[in-house]
Amino acid sequence: MPFFLKKSASLKRNKDESENISKIKRKKDEEISSDEDLSGNDIGYVESSSEEETEQERKLKFAKKYIEKIREEEQEKGEDAISQRLREEALDQQGKFIKEKANEYENAIPEIVAVFRQPASITAIVVSSSEKFFFSASKNCSIVKWSIEEKRKLKFIPGGKKGTEGTHCGHTAHVLSLALSSDDKYLASGCRNNIIHIWDADTLELLKTFKGHKGAITGLVFLKGSHELVSASDDKLVKLWNVDEMCYIDTIGGHEEGVTGLDSFSTESAITCGGRDNSVRVWKIVEDRPVAYKGSGASLDCITGSSFRTFISGGDDGALLAWANEEKKKPMFRVPMAHGADPETNLGNWIISLTTLPNTDLVASGSKDGFIRLWKRDDNKHSLVLISRIPVIGFVNSLKFSLSGNYLVAGIGQEHRLGRWWRMKEAKNSIVLYSWKNKS
Repeated sequence: MPFFLKKSASLKRNKDESENISKIKRKKDEEISSDEDLSGNDIGYVESSSEEETEQERKLKFAKKYIEKIREEEQEKGEDAISQRLREEALDQQGKFIKEKANEYENAIPEIVAVFRQPASITAIVVSSSEKFFFSASKNCSIVKWSIEEKRKLKFIPGGKKGTEGTHCGHTAHVLSLALSSDDKYLASGCRNNIIHIWDADTLELLKTFKGHKGAITGLVFLKGSHELVSASDDKLVKLWNVDEMCYIDTIGGHEEGVTGLDSFSTESAITCGGRDNSVRVWKIVEDRPVAYKGSGASLDCITGSSFRTFISGGDDGALLAWANEEKKKPMFRVPMAHGADPETNLGNWIISLTTLPNTDLVASGSKDGFIRLWKRDDNKHSLVLISRIPVIGFVNSLKFSLSGNYLVAGIGQEHRLGRWWRMKEAKNSIVLYSWKNKS
């Protein structure tokens, strides 16, 4: 059975609606001229003129209203702007429209909006699509929901003690990964005890526990626009789950070592890195086997999808690698010692965390060198250009941009998220909320 099943019904509906919009666009001069059809209702409201009105007719009405709204917004830019706008939005939904945003962050100093403290090293962060709240997890096995607007703790799932797994409603081992569905409905969390909990993101009610992995859950991600959850584990396996049905779907192997990083850059693919096997793999929905890319030397420990065709990985040698989703199965280019060298060993500082602003050229990386670094990805020159450094003390164990790019949330710890090889006593276990709302 294929690893990823057919696209969800919701994705099919989106495709149907996009096709309808295209048809309407081609005939806009004939169909949108009717003032009676476009009665001035808001774009989100579809008036039913008859109880017998079909679903197709309602979709056509919605499409005409949508095109008319775009026409009004773009009337000063000329007729071609409407077609361009539609093309850009279609590409953006597919994750194929790349916006140049990095220049807006170059040497721009972010405001520290809030600092949230926790008693143990932060291990994972996930930000809501609404940008109203985010979740954090830590080595004390707890999960916290924080308000971005009110800058306070909203809800709390305490960690339990080892041996209380049968009675405690939560995790009893280090939580290493979090994922939030794109509609902010479901929260998934995974820990060293090999289990995945599914929570109601609003109430933090425990809905389901998934078991099946035989190693720590190192990565979780929801496929864009769906409730299909992908999990990665130290057991070398990747699994797919359907959270609507609360069921397991499929498992696939491929990595020769434990999977250390996981991300998804579209509705159709997920990407993983396999630690000491020095490989990156792209898992495509409609194919049975992943496409493998081979690195060299260091352990590849974190990965982020920068665009529909480009992804960035980081490892314990301190290098950033850029990969292209194409025939060439080796890195496009490499940035050695991206976070400088450790003064004691003269080796590159371990890249611990990576994130991107989706479908843009902006990348952020974290280590233990005292800075979060922002990069501009330049595909033409095959390079990552350092554009800004944000001072921070501690291990930057997790980084997440909000969808608008107005916020960057950083999870800081006295220890590395995966172990206790070092300890920075001067660091504070905390989450720092940065804002660029006034960058322009």
